[in-house]
Amino acid sequence: MMAPYLLRLLCLCLAAFFVIHSVVGLVVAAGGPAAVRAARRMRPRSAGRFLLALRLLPAALALFVVAGLCVPSYLWLEPETNAEEVGAGCLAAAILAAALWTLSTARGVRAAARSMRHARGCERLGRLSTLPGSRLPVWIVDAPAPLLALVGVFVSRLAISRPVIGALSAAQMAAALRHEEAHLVSRDNLKRLLMLLAPGLLPGFHGFDAIERGWARFTEWAADDDAVAGDAHLSLSLAAALVRIARMGGTPPASPLSASFLGDSREISARVDRLLSPAPAAPIRPGNGAAVTAVVALAAGCTAFMLHPATLQSAHRIIEQLIH
Repeated sequence: MMAPYLLRLLCLCLAAFFVIHSVVGLVVAAGGPAAVRAARRMRPRSAGRFLLALRLLPAALALFVVAGLCVPSYLWLEPETNAEEVGAGCLAAAILAAALWTLSTARGVRAAARSMRHARGCERLGRLSTLPGSRLPVWIVDAPAPLLALVGVFVSRLAISRPVIGALSAAQMAAALRHEEAHLVSRDNLKRLLMLLAPGLLPGFHGFDAIERGWARFTEWAADDDAVAGDAHLSLSLAAALVRIARMGGTPPASPLSASFLGDSREISARVDRLLSPAPAAPIRPGNGAAVTAVVALAAGCTAFMLHPATLQSAHRIIEQLIH
C-alpha cells in the first residue's frame, strides 16, 4: 500500500509498538504465575507494586522505544517523499496495535462511566455525613444491600449503606474505615484504571489475568495490614467486620474502579486467616529517594543512548526492514 510520509510514520509507530508489546507481553504473561509466587515472599505492599509494574511493563516499554527511538530516527533519516509503499506485515501489525488500543481505551472509558454512575447513585440515594473513626466524608446510602467501598478515582468518597452501619460495632466500623482509607492513600482506584487502559496481548485475548488477580489479592492484604498496623485488637475487629458483612449476603457487584471492602469473595477466608495471625508492624524505613534517583538516572542514560546518531542510524535500518 502506498502511503504519504506522516501516515507511514503512524503505521511504523503502531507496528513497532505491536511487535515490542507482543514480545515483552508474552514473556510477562508466561511468567505471570511464577511472578505471583515470587510476590508471596514479599510484603503485600511491595508485592502489589511489583505486579503492577510487571503488568504495565509491556505497554510502557513499547511506548518508550517508539517515542525515543522510532520517531526520532524516522524524522531525522527518512526522506520526505510524497508516497512510499508500506508492506503487508507492517500494515497488519499496525492494524492489530490500533485494535489493541481501541479495545483497552473503550474498556477504560466504560469503567470510568460505570464508576461515575455509581458515584452519582450514591449521592442520589444517600446523604453526606461523617462517622467516628473516619477522616473522610462518608456517603450514607439508603439501600438494602450491604455496601462499603471507596468510590471514584480522582475525587474519592467512602460509600456505606445503613445495613452495614447497623451490623458493625464501633471498633469494627473504625477498622473497616481504616482499610478503605488505606486504599485511598495508595491510589488503588487509579491503579485499577491504569491496568484497564493497558492493552492485552491480542485483540480478544487478555493474557495478564494471573498478574491482575495477584495484584488485587496483595492490594487487599496491604490495605488490611495498613489498617491494623500490627495491632492484634484491630486485626480481630477487622476480621469480624469482614465476616459480618460477608454473612449479610446480597452484596452488589463492585464497580470496576471502586475499592470494595470485601474485595473478591473467594479471598475472604485467606484475609480472615491472615488477620487472626497478624504479622508485626513493619519498621519505618527511610525515604526511597535513592531508588527514584537511580530510576531517573537510568532513564536519562537510556534516552541519551537512544538519541545517539549511531543508535538512530541502526534503528532506521531496522525500520526500513519493518516498514517494507
